[in-house]
Amino acid sequence: MANEDYPVYADITGPIVMIGFGSIGRGTLPLIERHFTFDKSRLTVVDPNERHRAQVDAHGYRFVKEAVTRENYEALLTPLLTNGEGQGFCVNLSVDTSSLDLMKLCRKLGVLYIDTVVEPWLGFYYDEELRNEERTNYRLRDAVQREKLANPGGTTAVSCCGANPGMVSWFVKQALLDIARDTGIETPEPAAGDRAAWAALMRQVGVKGIHVAERDTQYAPTQKPIGVFRNTWSVDGFLSEGMQPAELGWGTHEKWLPATARKHSRGSRAAIFLEQPGANTRVRTWCPTPGPQFGYLVTHNEAISLADYFTVRSGSGEVQFRPTCHYAYHPCNDAVLSLNELFGAAGKFQPVHELMTEEVLVEGVDELGVLLFGHEKNAYWYGSRLSLAEARQLAPFQNATALQVTSAVLTGMVWALENPERGIVETEEMDFHRCLEIQKPYLGPVEGIFTDWTPLTDRPGLFDEDLDMDDPWQFKNILVR
Repeated sequence: MANEDYPVYADITGPIVMIGFGSIGRGTLPLIERHFTFDKSRLTVVDPNERHRAQVDAHGYRFVKEAVTRENYEALLTPLLTNGEGQGFCVNLSVDTSSLDLMKLCRKLGVLYIDTVVEPWLGFYYDEELRNEERTNYRLRDAVQREKLANPGGTTAVSCCGANPGMVSWFVKQALLDIARDTGIETPEPAAGDRAAWAALMRQVGVKGIHVAERDTQYAPTQKPIGVFRNTWSVDGFLSEGMQPAELGWGTHEKWLPATARKHSRGSRAAIFLEQPGANTRVRTWCPTPGPQFGYLVTHNEAISLADYFTVRSGSGEVQFRPTCHYAYHPCNDAVLSLNELFGAAGKFQPVHELMTEEVLVEGVDELGVLLFGHEKNAYWYGSRLSLAEARQLAPFQNATALQVTSAVLTGMVWALENPERGIVETEEMDFHRCLEIQKPYLGPVEGIFTDWTPLTDRPGLFDEDLDMDDPWQFKNILVR
């Protein structure tokens, strides 16, 4: 089953059920075929849309044309996940399916589980009866964390293991070690599971915050038409998260709170949200190729989980240190135009959604990394600079954006198979050395670069601005107002 030209990481002894077969599912399936041995008669793809069914049928796998819903998920999935002997694996790459309910079912059945986001059931993102606080990723993650505390240990369920959230958390740990080395901080590397030691190291290094800083330059040969939303990955997924409130982990160094900011009333309180959509909220950030750029402050799980993981608390539980953390995303230019058109029409979605796959795109790079800032050497970007051309060579059905995600799914599956009794796990808790060892062959150049840029660099100076000149890395200077 596995290709002899690639390392075979494990044997999946039970059934494999992939929920969702969009761009990420299509790209993940060939990686599963390459790197695992398994019984092909027990691999099932579940998706309500048959547009890519031919890929499944060509390999002799089973395709179930069905939407996974709150009403049918147990009856639909249980016989598929328990078909025959061995331990099964549920690979959830869908939208509008509750990650929490699916992982609870899988753990009850003793089935391994992985997803790329904490996803809710259909209707959550656009429910006008919910308060904005209730529509946040903070609330979705908090529900998973509560389940983890209530039912620790047991069968492994890997939560939020895509490119981001996911891979970027491994990048943060490597970047932190790089900065410590280059600033002369001599301290032993914390053990993989020593959360307190990792948080203490970030505090010692002097990191004030983290941008998950991304620039996608992939483009199609034709101009985006009016009335079409284009993107290089799931349009529905981008719209869903983009219409949630902007969210960010809130650091202890911050002195200013935006007028639209709101704090949470329960949980870790590691993050805040803004009473405005993330896809219409801009921040100043930096990536190696473009240099300074605007990014959208789109909510992501890693903004909350990273801030929470790297929190230092006193013995009494008082927060002593926490970094600010958020996504700063510059999507492809067609997606930027799509967002401008959408919000120019008061948030009305375009009638046509167009995914720009590797067959359509011409060229470009997805430069995705983490910018750790505020330390002695100012700022350090560490990440993947994967081109479309290299993605095409590395694996089928991939553009640069998709391969960064699918290779992280592969990595999370390997880790789960090697650690099958770890309970509910976020990527910050995984062995980042092992994870990057598995994933790096699919990421193109992975590099670390220091920069002297700050949000105060090269401001035009033509208009009065309310800035904090004493601390360049205040969110006050980062948020575009």
